[in-house]
Amino acid sequence: MTSHTTQTEQVAPDSDTDTGTGTGTDTDTGMESSRGDEAADRRKAITRARVVLWDFDGPMCRLFAGHSARRVAQDLMGWLEGRGLHRLLTEAERRSLDPHVVVRAVDRARPGSDLVAELEERLTQEELRAVASAMPTAYADPLIRTWRATGPRLAITTNNSPRVVTSYLAGRGLTDCFAPHIYGRTQDLGLLKPHPRCLHLALRALGSAPEDALMIGDTPSDFAAADAAGVPFLGYARNADKERRLRGAGATLVVNSLETVLETVRHPA
Repeated sequence: MTSHTTQTEQVAPDSDTDTGTGTGTDTDTGMESSRGDEAADRRKAITRARVVLWDFDGPMCRLFAGHSARRVAQDLMGWLEGRGLHRLLTEAERRSLDPHVVVRAVDRARPGSDLVAELEERLTQEELRAVASAMPTAYADPLIRTWRATGPRLAITTNNSPRVVTSYLAGRGLTDCFAPHIYGRTQDLGLLKPHPRCLHLALRALGSAPEDALMIGDTPSDFAAADAAGVPFLGYARNADKERRLRGAGATLVVNSLETVLETVRHPA
């Protein structure tokens, strides 16, 4: 697969303009202290991790950067409608235009059915087509290689198909950093994150206690899975909305660029 490059993704800082009188200094000092505490906690979480569990779509790459996830969801819904099964989805689920929402909805209605198996395979084929135009997340590749070279073991814990992850890693020359520890979607869609199953599988295979690991994810379901598994969590938020969602879910350690993590791994002291 052709290598891709991308610019560093940054989130513009919130305005700290003082609109009151006489309280700006105290407010700014408190914010600076809070940011300093988070930076120290983040450094501790990164440097003490002996196992790092990566989510795939988001922290590692934007899988659907050139292959619309919206169109994939529409195609899946069209396939269901052609079989008279569109009523398996609620109106809200049809409006979501998220392929994972579509397959989860059908799994809830027809768990363990051939219908779920076929729909999951259709989603996997769309994800495989998306690999060719996936956009690597800025600094992800050097971070993965540096982390692996400095000792921690790596695994992928994702709601995407393991076949898709394997294809992407091969194209980026990253297979040896993770194989065989790739834990992703099966046809039992009830075990997708926020269920912690994929994290439990990774921890068991790597012989790691949860507290000795760190998960990097970009969604509330990633945080919920890590929390359920007892694994410390580092959120990656490529924009302000992602950060708001992560912090709203309870994540306290969030970065807007993996460059911050890479610098900590390179200079842990």
